[in-house]
Amino acid sequence: MSQGREGALKLDGPRFVVRSDRMDGGEDIRVAGEMDLSGIGLVDREVEPAEASDATRIVLDLGQLDFMDASGIRLLLHLNARSASNGRRLRITRAGAPQVQRVLELTGARELLPFED
Repeated sequence: MSQGREGALKLDGPRFVVRSDRMDGGEDIRVAGEMDLSGIGLVDREVEPAEASDATRIVLDLGQLDFMDASGIRLLLHLNARSASNGRRLRITRAGAPQVQRVLELTGARELLPFED
């Protein structure tokens, strides 16, 4: 059984969407669009209840992410640090967009974050 929540943010630019689903004891959080300073709070507000729950895994899916700036990198590193003190349940699915992969590579975050293939 799945329970889901969706939050969307649309400013003057492209839309940013966060969707969260609880399935099989885990929490899946998918982000789509452009994650920048205006959207990171929305992501954090979806991850926090998952961390407080009994979810055995928390998957942050970046597969539909088109863009991420330094604030997004900072958020991912912060979520990873919180996960380290909370059972290391966080897993991150790689982004499909080459631009996002490049930012992760250039910042060195790719080697620090718990990506699953």
